[in-house]
Amino acid sequence: MILLSKIKFTSVLTFFSLLFCLTSSVQAATKKLSEAGFEQYVVTLKDEALTKGYDAKFVKRAFSKIKFHARAVKADRSQPENIETLDTYLPKRVPDWKVKKARAMYKKHLPLLTEVGKKYSVQPRFIVALWGLETNFGKIMGNYNVISALTTLAYEGRREIFFKKQLWAALNIIQQGHISVENMKGSWAGAMGQNQFMPTSFVAYAVDGDGDGKKDIWGNSADVFSSMANYLNKEGWNDELTWGRQVKLPIDFDMSLAIPKNTGSRKNWLKAWAKTEKTLAQWQALGVRRTDGTNLPNVDIKAALVFPDGKKGRAYLAYDNYKSLMQWNLSYYFVSSVGHLSDHIKYPPIQ
Repeated sequence: MILLSKIKFTSVLTFFSLLFCLTSSVQAATKKLSEAGFEQYVVTLKDEALTKGYDAKFVKRAFSKIKFHARAVKADRSQPENIETLDTYLPKRVPDWKVKKARAMYKKHLPLLTEVGKKYSVQPRFIVALWGLETNFGKIMGNYNVISALTTLAYEGRREIFFKKQLWAALNIIQQGHISVENMKGSWAGAMGQNQFMPTSFVAYAVDGDGDGKKDIWGNSADVFSSMANYLNKEGWNDELTWGRQVKLPIDFDMSLAIPKNTGSRKNWLKAWAKTEKTLAQWQALGVRRTDGTNLPNVDIKAALVFPDGKKGRAYLAYDNYKSLMQWNLSYYFVSSVGHLSDHIKYPPIQ
């Protein structure tokens, strides 16, 4: 007992020593960040921009109103890790008012959505669901100057390479005339517009939906919807499929047949998908059923099994479109919210 107590006491001391060191290192890192240090960092960024071929006048204008956003650093370092389950998450992300708003916006924009959906082979309900969940249908896009936010986070240093890559992409977007420096607003992390594209995603997926020569994901509905649809299309979307379905498993089900909850990366997740996907007929033979206990659809498609909350939570059969949504955001909860909101837009049919 005495030895055990000593071990416990030593462990506690070690824990608090490590905690103190960690806290001290974070505080030290925070102290190193300063307005003066930021200004010097901007000077080096400007020089680097010039070596990349940007015009001197353009660089001067792009960085003319640059400012250090301490709040962005704080937000990046202190992202919440709340303990959630789908049962607590979905009611907050897909409340009744948002379902009603999504159905109303779907009806309001149906002609444009139908045109976009047909062009990119994406069901309009998924476009509206993404729109609603990313920015509350364009109402909450963030009010940070994107150049300042990206420069701040590059200066912070932990992911400098990533944020500098985003910064160069943002400069290209401005240089091409899609948006001005002043109007390029977004989140503290630099996600932009009504669909919250990072600058490199803008470069890869943004579309000029109405042919006016600009890709305006901030204020042009045709560009916003087309860019979202183009993203999904390029990531393998199939408009003949839905996203997935919640299912019921038999009591003795072999849980190893599902994709592990945590795979560590998108690459590993896709490998796990390839190893575990089966046809619906095969899942049916293993005892998987719809949530009401009836048989799975009698169609020749494949699906993987996922447990967003682990083995004791909800189970979903995920179709190929699930992979496209996971490319948008590698989060079971996000994809589930998109899927559920899109289902609420579809059912009951909008009159």
